[in-house]
Amino acid sequence: MSLSITDWVVIALYILIVLFAGFKFRKTANKSINEFFLSGRNLPWYLAGFSMVAATFTINSPVTITEFVHQKGISGNWIWWSMLIGGTFTTFFLSNLWRRANILTELEFIELRYGGKIAAFLRGFKSVYFALFLNILIIAWINVSMIAILKILFNVPYAQLYIYLGAAMAIALIYSSLSGLKGIAYAHIFQFVIALTGSVILAVVILSSFKINGITGLKMRLNEISSDYLKFLPKLTGSADTSISTISISVTTLLAYIGVQWWASWSPEYEPGGGGYLAQRMMSVKTEKESIWATLLFQVVHYALRPWPWIIIGLCTIVLYPELGEGKYKLGYFMAIKEYMPYGLTGLFLISFIAVYMSIISTQLNLGASYLVNDLYKRFITRAERFSDNDKKESHYVLISRLIKVLLVGISLYITSFFNSITSIWEFLMACCSGIGLVLILRWFWWRINAWSEITATVFPFILLYILNNFFDINFPVNLYLITGGTTLAWLLITFLTPAESKDVLKKFCRKIKPVGFWGEFSQFSEKHSNQYFIALFMCWISSIIMIYSIMFFAGKLIFKEYISAFGWLLASIIYFAFLRGAMKVITSEK
Repeated sequence: MSLSITDWVVIALYILIVLFAGFKFRKTANKSINEFFLSGRNLPWYLAGFSMVAATFTINSPVTITEFVHQKGISGNWIWWSMLIGGTFTTFFLSNLWRRANILTELEFIELRYGGKIAAFLRGFKSVYFALFLNILIIAWINVSMIAILKILFNVPYAQLYIYLGAAMAIALIYSSLSGLKGIAYAHIFQFVIALTGSVILAVVILSSFKINGITGLKMRLNEISSDYLKFLPKLTGSADTSISTISISVTTLLAYIGVQWWASWSPEYEPGGGGYLAQRMMSVKTEKESIWATLLFQVVHYALRPWPWIIIGLCTIVLYPELGEGKYKLGYFMAIKEYMPYGLTGLFLISFIAVYMSIISTQLNLGASYLVNDLYKRFITRAERFSDNDKKESHYVLISRLIKVLLVGISLYITSFFNSITSIWEFLMACCSGIGLVLILRWFWWRINAWSEITATVFPFILLYILNNFFDINFPVNLYLITGGTTLAWLLITFLTPAESKDVLKKFCRKIKPVGFWGEFSQFSEKHSNQYFIALFMCWISSIIMIYSIMFFAGKLIFKEYISAFGWLLASIIYFAFLRGAMKVITSEK
């Protein structure tokens, strides 16, 4: 694919717009690290919600969904659709608590929940672990993905790949360093629209092609291959043997999706407990209620609306490229772009990839810098007493934040050069973070969780990963189940073998956060809620799950012109939205 002069003009306009966002908010960002990292806790809830959507929109998203659809049809997406259970749990049980904590980063929460030197150690350790290990690996994963796209679609010579990559990172660095979270959030809106527009155009163009002949033609061609490709719910078998049908999944696999996966593991996009950049957005809005609405908006767009253009493209590739075998399904997305993207729109489609790339890079740089500044530099290396003037103190921290972002760019580019496989990075990230999810949830609800619980859940997966890989030759994805189970047993054992947090720490936590759950004698320091409140809280959770799945099915049925079924799902979504609104009035009135 080659670029015309028009394409280059469009790309230049895009770059100018995102840089404008950086310059527009630079004065506000200079005021303090609270403004720089959390937009002064004054971000509109809808902007925070869409920023969450953009931050989870990775370059690999459309390609991965194409692969899921090619392997298992529409129902193949339940491997990640099942994460909605955890997402809505975070929305109603935790998002308001993150805002109530009034902290700058999720790691600052550690010394709010735990006490003593061990809590300080855990906070400092995680600041380095998150910012200089996980964060760098995630950026490297995104970089490798971008390199693959530049090579496959645009035939960029190997010698120039890092020049283009470095230029894109530099632009993301400039606007995110100038404006902080506010500029990033506004740029995210523009980037999300551009990125989604590219996918929608590609889906429409392929559907209009002679080989597909619209939705009706697509359905007819797929039914000739297997009608199971069009099913929204997976075809279940009693056996785990996937050779029975390439489209079926076993009952045990489905149960693992909906019963274990959403709470067991940490990942860059689906963090149990709502940490990472999701927590950063929850903490950036004005009120606890807005935090709930922002997170709910994210769940609706992320699960119910955004994936449909990618699903349509994936279904089309089944018809267009039946020769693709196992391990090559992802190529269908790139082949479709090369063959069907109209001349003159190449620049727009390249921008859609650049927009996705910059949205996640700017997010990771901002997040990584917040950990190193607030939870390492400010907490352990320098002290506020050093500065007699508060404005100078804050401007110093903002300057350090910007310098750290430059450092993160340099390190991530260097680390990227050691990887050539997207899959290997992702598999490693998933494995080394398996089993920690339940601790990240229970620390909000159970008094017995202590700092040693979280340390064990963080470190033990690495020990198990090393043992399984080197002594038993058990690799991904089987190792995930063993690591999750082993890590869960380990942190539970350590929890009961080590003393609980001190009464003063737990008392202070309950007074500030006012958590629900199992707090024993410390529950007296929290708010007292009626039975109606707890019923409403669970009603919010359950009704939101059904509502969002109903919206998702409605959108799909509407696309496939199954209007009666679409109307039924629309009606269900409206009914459960009414339940949700009623339940939300109860919980917000008691907070």
